[in-house]
This record gives sequence, structure tokens and C-alpha cells, in this order.
Amino acid sequence: MAAAAGLAAAVAAALGALLMAPGLSQPDGQGAPGARGAAAAERRRSGRMDQALLLVRNELPAPGLNLAARSGSCHQCLYQFLAFVPPSNESLRKPGTVSVMVDTQHPLTLLLNSSVGDRDLCKIQYHFGEFGNYSLVVKTLSTSTQTVSCDLIINEGPINSYLPILFAFLVYMGILAILIAGRLLMKIDPVRNWVYKKLNPRATDRMINSELGSPNTDSINCDPTPQSWSTGSRQRLRSLDTFRGLSLVIMVFVNYGGGKYWFFKHVSWNGLTVADLVFPWFVFIMGTSIALALGSMLRWGSSKWKVLRKIIWRSFVLILLGIIVVNPNYCLGPLSWDNLRIPGVLQRLGFTYLVVAALELLFTRADSGTWEGRFPALQDILPYWPQWIFILVLETIWLCLTFLLPVPDCPRGYLGPGGIGDFGKYPNCTGGAAGYIDRLILGEKHMYQHPSSGVTYQSTMPYDPEGILGTINSIVMAFLGLQAGKITLFYKDHPKQIMSRFIIWGIVMGVISAILTKCSKEEGFIPVNKNLWSISYVTTMSCFAFVLLLLIYYLVDVKKWWSGAPFLYPGMNSILVYIGHQVFANYFPFKWKMQDSQSHAEHLIQNLTATTLWVIISYILYRRRIFWKI
Repeated sequence: MAAAAGLAAAVAAALGALLMAPGLSQPDGQGAPGARGAAAAERRRSGRMDQALLLVRNELPAPGLNLAARSGSCHQCLYQFLAFVPPSNESLRKPGTVSVMVDTQHPLTLLLNSSVGDRDLCKIQYHFGEFGNYSLVVKTLSTSTQTVSCDLIINEGPINSYLPILFAFLVYMGILAILIAGRLLMKIDPVRNWVYKKLNPRATDRMINSELGSPNTDSINCDPTPQSWSTGSRQRLRSLDTFRGLSLVIMVFVNYGGGKYWFFKHVSWNGLTVADLVFPWFVFIMGTSIALALGSMLRWGSSKWKVLRKIIWRSFVLILLGIIVVNPNYCLGPLSWDNLRIPGVLQRLGFTYLVVAALELLFTRADSGTWEGRFPALQDILPYWPQWIFILVLETIWLCLTFLLPVPDCPRGYLGPGGIGDFGKYPNCTGGAAGYIDRLILGEKHMYQHPSSGVTYQSTMPYDPEGILGTINSIVMAFLGLQAGKITLFYKDHPKQIMSRFIIWGIVMGVISAILTKCSKEEGFIPVNKNLWSISYVTTMSCFAFVLLLLIYYLVDVKKWWSGAPFLYPGMNSILVYIGHQVFANYFPFKWKMQDSQSHAEHLIQNLTATTLWVIISYILYRRRIFWKI
């Protein structure tokens, strides 16, 4: 694995060479690849990322047309005015024209109507391509029937902005293939001895004659950790650190920008993108770790009061770090009480940890022996019925506040984004009861000022996705992760039992999600919504978490086909990596000035490079046995 760091360090250069090579864009026409690449670059300079140029040609006489649009990602939204298209000049036979920039991230519905009388002339649904050049020609087909046609013409084809993702994937798969091949070769005695000879010629004979030179492949490990430390680590489930590290790496990547692709950003309101998966997974695995850690501390003789003090201290430090160190309201000026954001990711983690860990501490046992009561197959559930009652009461509180609390000027039980959503009926109702409670208790200036709903739904109210009401369901998410930890404890010598229970829990959570959402993005009883941390969001993410943990557990801890690398390393230093990537986000080598800030390729190179560097840093710290624990 020593070669892993060097190979990973070469990722940025390899990506740069591949992604910026000419000819990666979809050709606009005939000509040499270099000319096509130059044409694509010129179009990027003249336009903006995720936009296309639309020229509207109006051949109709007065009074002119109004052009409006609605995004396919905006549910029940009002059409937004784009431009007035002047009428044609009949004497000069010159059509009226206007140029507008249109969004390319999602399909658009274009609406043309008369500027007088508001008569709809045509409606077109189309998914424009990035940096494409289009014309919309409006003319009369028949003067007798006054039939109007709207024809969309492609003047210049769009570029393929997703090719950089493909090339990045191929680069990382190539690195992975090299590492796997190297590991297999190191299991061959002649190859292994030759490598040792080249690395340390003086010690070659001694190493060959020692036990390290024996045919026992177990002695040559990709993780050359000292024996005393690795012996203690055998008690640790590597799959948990791998799961945590996977969530953290994706979180770092999307926080850095995710190449500015829409599916690596948080969804505007209902639904899911890649960015919406990672935080609940991190909360889930935190709950799993609580079950394992508390049981271990009590078995080592720590008193419950001592453990409780540790829980309180860790929660306090997490909340303090979130408020002082990782606070997005820094962009509003020097940190002061006037603009201090009180909620946040670390704050939610700290409070969730406090509640779930204290709840588990009340009922955990120093030994994880078999339960002597009835139904031994449910020994990980029935002894903890007070915990389940507590969680059900919490969820009842969430449901009552969400659907029964009266919110001024808003319908009761409103779960929408406000703004132009719901046809503009409730512009100031963003988040319903969740937003109202935060504004009432925290104050608007102490909340997140730029929610994801602001771009698509044009909501103007501050809304915090880590607010008070959503923290209740964050506790439920961690509690489900706690249940996964109990399963691994009670059935630690029976991997099949663990995996079967993971499957059952995944199915149960999936069925609940299907009922709550009606298998629909927008039309369910409670849609999946990360901003609200709706209960359907929790059950859906828990379903994914149980299934993903099952796969990682099977590959890493049961079959040992995978060591967990490279995700294992950031997973064992999660707090350091999370805080570090936030604090140093705007410093070189994690960020630099781009030649073309409107290129997905350059953003992807920068964001992947920064993420890879944090994986390398965590690997170096792992090799030096440096772990930052709170």
C-alpha cells in the first residue's frame, strides 16, 4: 500500500491530461479535432456553465410575444418571464428577434403567448444541451386559420459535459487495477523478494531468511502495522470505518463542488441527489459506533457516570466546533452574534450523539450475552423497549408539530418550498412548521441564509436544513444505526444472522418508505425531503444504509476480499478530515485559480484533486497511527 499514496498523488495530473485533451467535446461540425476543441472553448467563454443560447425569431405582426419558462425540476411552479419578443417589421420583412440564456440542467417548458390578451400560442418541452445554440422560429402556417407554428432549430450542437466524469472514472479504475495487480504480484515469492532487494539491498539476505521471507502470505500484509496495534484492531469492525469513510469522501467531494454538476448538489426540495445521501449515512454509522463503543467501555470497567461525562464533553466539543470553526455565515462578515448561524452539521451530530448515546447508556449491558427472556430471536429489540417508546414519542412530536402546528399565513401541514412553488400561493411558507419554529426560536439571522430551494423555487425566506425540528428525525436515524450496532454485538459470531437481519431491516424500512411516499417524488403522504429531514427521508436512507453496510460487511469482515482501502483511512480520522476540508477549502493545493471557471472539467479536476489529497492525508496519518478523537 505504500505505492497507493504515490499513485493517488498522480491522479490530478492524469485527470488534467485526459479531461483537458482536445476533442472531448461533441463536435459542432466538420474540421480537425483541435478546431472543434477551440470552438467549444470559445463557446464556453461566451456563455455560462449549464446554459444554452436561444434565439427567438418572431415572424408574426404586432403586438409582440412574451416568452416564459418553467423548469422540470420545479414542481407546480409558476412560469417565469424570460423576454419580450418584438413583432416583425412587415415593411422591411424583418422578423423580431431576441436572445436569451436558458438552463440546461433540467428539461424546460417554454410558453409563448401574445403580449395583449395573454393568449397562449404554443408550448414546447425540451432539454437543452450545455453551450448549445438554438433558434425558436414563430410563424403563421395559414393566414386563413391563423395557425401558428413554433419550430425549434439546433444551430450548433451542445458539448457533452458528462465526458469528464467518464474519464475520471476510467482513471480511478485504472489506478485501482494497478493496485490490485501489484498486491497479487506481491504474493509471489520471487517477485516479493526482488522488490525487497530493490528497496533495501543490505537487508535482503536477512529478510529472506527470516519469517517474513517464508511462503506464509499472511505475514505480508498491505497494512504493515505493528503487531501489538493490529492485534487490538482485530476486534474492530473494519466495515464500519469503511462505511464511514465512504460517506465522508463523498461528503468532501460534494462540499467542494462536485464538478458543479447538478446531481452532486443538494436537491432543491423533494427527491434525492448524490449529495443528499451522505449526511444521513454518517449519522447512521455514528449510531452503530455508539452501540459498540459504549459496550466496550463498560466491559473495560468504566462506570456509567464516567462514560456519561465523556458523552457530554464530546457533544459539547462537536457543537462548539460547528458554531465557531465551521460556520458558513463567515461570508456575511466577521463572526459575531448578529450573524452567527446556530444550527449546522456538527451541531446536529453533537446533539444527536448526546441523545442517542445517553439513551443507550441507560440500558446497555457490560456483557452482550444471550437474553434469557422469551423470543431469543428478538434479543436485540425486546430488552430495549423503553428506548423504542422514547423514539416513538419523539416521532409523534415531529408528526404533531409538522402537521398540526398553526403557521401564520400558511396552510396547516404545509411541506412545500414556498416561493414560486404551489403556483405561488404560499411564497413565505418555506418549510412550513419546521421553518416557522426555527425563525421563532433562533431568529432569521441565525439560520442558513441561502437554502437550496432559493435557486429553483426563488424562495426568499431563510431556511436551515439542520434546524430544530429535523434534528428529531436525525435522532431517529442514529437510533436505527444503533440497532445495526446491537445486531453486530448480539450475533458477532454468526455473520449469517447479522446479514439476514440487515436484509430484514432494509426491507422493512423500504416498505415504510414506499407507503409514505406512494413510490412518488411529489405525490406521497410525506415526500422524501432532505431539507425537512422528513421521516420518509430517514426510512429511505436507512434502507440504503442497511443494504450498503451489509455489502461492505460481507466483503470486508466476512470474506475479507476487500481491506476497506482507501475509504478505511478517512473513516478512522473522520472529525479531522471533515473539519480540515472545511477550514482549508479555499487554500492551495485544495483550490486554485482556474483558466476557465465555466468548465465542468476544470471544476471536476479541482474537486477530485482536493478530495484525493484528503484521502492521502488520512492514509499518512493512519500509517503513523495518528487519530484525532474527541
